[in-house]
Amino acid sequence: REPRGLRAIAVTDTEGEPIVIRVASVVDEKPFPTLYWLVGRELCLQIDRLEAAGWIARLQARVDQSAVLQRAMRGDHQQHRISRDSFLTGGEAQFLEQRGMRAALDERGIGGIAEVDRIRCLHTWYATQHQS
Repeated sequence: REPRGLRAIAVTDTEGEPIVIRVASVVDEKPFPTLYWLVGRELCLQIDRLEAAGWIARLQARVDQSAVLQRAMRGDHQQHRISRDSFLTGGEAQFLEQRGMRAALDERGIGGIAEVDRIRCLHTWYATQHQS
């Protein structure tokens, strides 16, 4: 299906097919905090299988036990916010400010998550870490 708010193809495979796309942070007049989306079919399938096999819980257990990983995740979320802000158009930023919706982006990181020590979706993490 056609992605809503498509702005750019961030990563392609060797044949030029999209792997990661970048979308607008305002879609249908609403904040849309997920900047990068994994769209490569094979990678999505592989990550679906990892998630189904319980890897989110396994990785979360590692994060829960490691202050180093927790700091790294918070840093990744902060870097994502900075990147997302850099792609906001002046009109989008003004729209969000005028409607009191800026916090929907400022308080959310990768994949729109508010709890920066939690792993919610491996797809969005992969897409964010592998964009160009």
